[in-house]
Amino acid sequence: MKDYYEILGVSRDASAADLKKAFRQLAMKHHPDRNPENNKESEEKFKEINEAYTCLSDPDKKSNYDRFGTAEGMGAGFSPFGAGFGDVFEDIFGDFFGTFTGQRRKRPAKGTDLRYDLDITLMEAAFGAEKTFEVPRWENCADCKGTGAAPGKAPATCPNCKGSGQVRFQQGFFSVSKTCGKCHGEGRIITDPCKPCKGQGRIKKYREINVRIPAGVDTDSKLRMSGEGELGLYGGPPGDLYIFLGVEEHPFFKREGMTLYCKVPVSFPQAALGAEIEVPTIDGVTNLKIPQGTPSGRSFNLKGRGMPRLGSHQRGDQVVIVNIEVPKHLTQRQKEILEEFAKINGDEVSKGFKEKLKDLFAGTKT
Repeated sequence: MKDYYEILGVSRDASAADLKKAFRQLAMKHHPDRNPENNKESEEKFKEINEAYTCLSDPDKKSNYDRFGTAEGMGAGFSPFGAGFGDVFEDIFGDFFGTFTGQRRKRPAKGTDLRYDLDITLMEAAFGAEKTFEVPRWENCADCKGTGAAPGKAPATCPNCKGSGQVRFQQGFFSVSKTCGKCHGEGRIITDPCKPCKGQGRIKKYREINVRIPAGVDTDSKLRMSGEGELGLYGGPPGDLYIFLGVEEHPFFKREGMTLYCKVPVSFPQAALGAEIEVPTIDGVTNLKIPQGTPSGRSFNLKGRGMPRLGSHQRGDQVVIVNIEVPKHLTQRQKEILEEFAKINGDEVSKGFKEKLKDLFAGTKT
């Protein structure tokens, strides 16, 4: 009795995936057309491998084989090309030999999707915008109407495959079909090509696209325009256009989600005495009151002055951060005033700092 497990080189508890992997490797190795010097021997070995895999890959046959040493329906009349073998053969040898059985016509296929990267300003992201740009894509040639043949001419039937796109020939002990090398599976050839498209039937053109940018988008937001991609093949639908957005940096605002951050400079007198200052927002300039004694870095929240949520009327907040500016160039009068202020203020700040240092290092002396 033949040991199918030994033939495939697998254990008796091998999974379906292991069986298929072993069969694939052995079938490729022992195929008669890959061993022309030992064609007859390879043919027998190839049949034996097919027989083993056909049995072990079928749950019912495998069960009978494991219990009784035989599989129902597999006797002297067994054919390695029984039910299901065509699918297995095509899966393994389809790329090597072409289509195994029958004539496969090229089916309609959806066109390729296109990508376009579009930069917008923060204001356009905040309030939405209409944008127009051009996208290059393949379109049917207007001169030949997509046939590839010169105007008034028509593609001719391929004399090699008689229009089928496939040629059949003998491979060892069975017959197979493969794509016609003359027409590349088209079933027709162009003897008089169209000049504008050089026989391709398509020509690259720039198409103007208009798109509405919704309010609230951010960098890496993606918009999809159905049917604006490449044309489909063999009558298939066109692909889609995907627009990837990038929001440019703004001179005043830093964005984090729906929150806007803005640093506003104030003078020392304004921070010390308190003041009403002008603050930029995406809606325009607004006034903000800061209390006396405001330190540098303090933040104030402007509710509802941030970015909108995409697809909603809700808006985030704007955070205003006060930055006290120290003048670099002083007039003589300004120096005199500051010196007078220093005398009146005394050493108040430095005293507090020295007290903290004293407490910090009080227990370190020995």
